[in-house]
Amino acid sequence: MKIDINTIFPSSTKEYISGTIYNNIKVGMRRIHVNDNTESILVYDTGGPHTDQKIEVDISRGIEKLRLNWIIDRQDIEYHKRQTINLNSEYVFPLQNNNVLKASTNKPVTQMFYAKNNIITPEMEYVAIRENRLRQKIFSYKPTVMAPEITPEFVRQEVAAGRAIIPANINHPESEPMVIGKNFLVKINANIGNSVVSSNIEEEIQKMIYAIIHGADTVMDLSTGNNIYNIREWIIRNSPVPVGTVPIYQALNKVNGIVEDLDFNIFKETLIEQAEQGVDYFTIHAGVLKNYIDYTNNRLTGIVSRGGAIMAQWCIIHNKENFLYTNFEEICDIMKSYDIAFSLGDGLRPGSIADANDTAQFLELKTLGELTDIAQKNDCQVMVEGPGHVPMHLIKENVEKQIHFCKEAPFYTLGPLTTDIAPGYDHITSAIGAAIIGWYGTSMLCYVTPKEHLGLPNIQDVKDGVIAYKIAAHAADLAKGNPSAYIRDYALSHARFNFKWYDQFNLSLDPKTAKSLHDESLPSEKAKSAHFCSMCGPKFCSMKLSHQLKSTE
Repeated sequence: MKIDINTIFPSSTKEYISGTIYNNIKVGMRRIHVNDNTESILVYDTGGPHTDQKIEVDISRGIEKLRLNWIIDRQDIEYHKRQTINLNSEYVFPLQNNNVLKASTNKPVTQMFYAKNNIITPEMEYVAIRENRLRQKIFSYKPTVMAPEITPEFVRQEVAAGRAIIPANINHPESEPMVIGKNFLVKINANIGNSVVSSNIEEEIQKMIYAIIHGADTVMDLSTGNNIYNIREWIIRNSPVPVGTVPIYQALNKVNGIVEDLDFNIFKETLIEQAEQGVDYFTIHAGVLKNYIDYTNNRLTGIVSRGGAIMAQWCIIHNKENFLYTNFEEICDIMKSYDIAFSLGDGLRPGSIADANDTAQFLELKTLGELTDIAQKNDCQVMVEGPGHVPMHLIKENVEKQIHFCKEAPFYTLGPLTTDIAPGYDHITSAIGAAIIGWYGTSMLCYVTPKEHLGLPNIQDVKDGVIAYKIAAHAADLAKGNPSAYIRDYALSHARFNFKWYDQFNLSLDPKTAKSLHDESLPSEKAKSAHFCSMCGPKFCSMKLSHQLKSTE
């Protein structure tokens, strides 16, 4: 499955930056070359080997195990036989490894444990290079606010304090380390996965690759249909970004969708299966408490989280407390044995503007804060999920309450969607909220596609959602004073003002689309040097007139 990266990103090359603490670190980045005298621009690259034209990726073999030697060299892991799974052999990953890694007895393997013990890991230096390398001064222009300098020690401090996480399961050595935290670049997640009625393994791998090529920092496999285990294996073995899941989906699949038959043992078995595969973070809906469910009765749209609705129904059927909550310490033991990060699920998030910021939502958020504290005391990495559907004037309250209850653990939000009236355009309604909440301090934004509320997204929908959320994250980075964001804006505006059309296309998030829209009305090569576009023509172009004004000064 070879993708022509030169078509997607013309005038770009992949290059690698070496580490200084660990000289075997090679951090892949993308350099955008420009045609005038301006220096080229180095940008964060999430595509791994999929964006390196020199590497031929065979998805049936998976990608390079970048971190394997780092993990082994720490001498705190041991090999175990993978749990036996009854699989459909037609879809099994060909090179599935039955020997998996797990922490040695009494030897925690989490990035938080290392950080608390003043150990700078290769993963920490790797993310520092990714985050800080972009801060080189290229232009004289400076942002009005300046984000802090990112060093390996700064990364260690943020992880130790619980303000940042590096999702990095020891059984996913293919992943390129990345950091999620409010003092770093705002990240985005892309959801993929099949359903009972649509999609297959090859299509989900294609979605994953297109998502990360266009800038998804993590992907979540939310498959609920057939061959869930196999699909996840193929995705993880080919993913250079962290992979997240909602384990309750597969647990429910094991009991044929009958919520009443779920129990903690089935869930625990599922956690371990996915941990051994290499899932980097789990969404766990442990904050949906039995006593909170009644507060959703008067909502317009009830409980809209799939995981939240499953656990709420289980609590009502059995008249018992949520087993994810009552067994949370045991879940922590599993998480820290593989270094899987918690993504504490907001099962009671609002599913409509009418339900935003209500009692149920904030009761659960307070409980998620309590669970965050328990997880971090167990040296587990934690981020906390947030809404949802929230009008713009109520967004700030969500961030303030999350910071208060969860002590600055990274906030990970779905949008939020700022209006309910635009089915088919919810990548836009939600990107508005995402930009605002990212500016206020959310660390990662979960994308929404045009198909939200309507159906399973296809590859084009995935791309559209990723681009919309890259815009939102970049806008938030600008507002937070990240120099790399300003550098790229400056470079593109410089190209635009000087009518460097190819530079303008190539510096954009989606060069192919930018060029095709320009060429719809002015397709000739001569038009690429013209000092106007079809909007204003040669007589009314304000930038052309500005150049004339400058020349008379």
